[in-house]
Amino acid sequence: MILTGPAITAAIRDGRITIDPFDEALVGPNSVDFRLGDRCKVYRDRVLDAAIDNPTEDLPVPPEGILLDPARVYLFNTLERIGSATYVPIIRGRSSVGRLGVFTNITADLIDLGSINQLTLQMHAVIPARVYPGMRIGQVTFWAVEGPVTDLYHGKYADLESPVPSMSWREFGPEGK
Repeated sequence: MILTGPAITAAIRDGRITIDPFDEALVGPNSVDFRLGDRCKVYRDRVLDAAIDNPTEDLPVPPEGILLDPARVYLFNTLERIGSATYVPIIRGRSSVGRLGVFTNITADLIDLGSINQLTLQMHAVIPARVYPGMRIGQVTFWAVEGPVTDLYHGKYADLESPVPSMSWREFGPEGK
């Protein structure tokens, strides 16, 4: 079951959902818009390997925006901290951003119960497109769970400052492949 806008607002007010900072003007019928943060990482190399810790570089995000190159993946933080230990957040891009040819989040749209952080967006543009810190970039919905909640998220991306690059290499052991 998906929460309505008023139910999301009530859950934020009583602490069952975290969206910080919260702006009630961003609440829709069954979602809340979230905004692009001001931190970005890009992978230094153009060829990536899932079995190694691929080096990244911080990319400044000035108020006049950043032009996305279709040959790169960009890792951005969200402006807001988002999450819940009660409801499952699902994030999606806004259609107005998609119509510019920008994938707001390539994958990993499901946020685990108990994960409350600035999110790392994995962004890609199919044509050059400019994005700006603070712009409405996506929306989050909240879904009720069925069954007992026996464990909250405590995985490899917990408690890290966003944006965070892939840690798939850890699945290959401490030294990678």
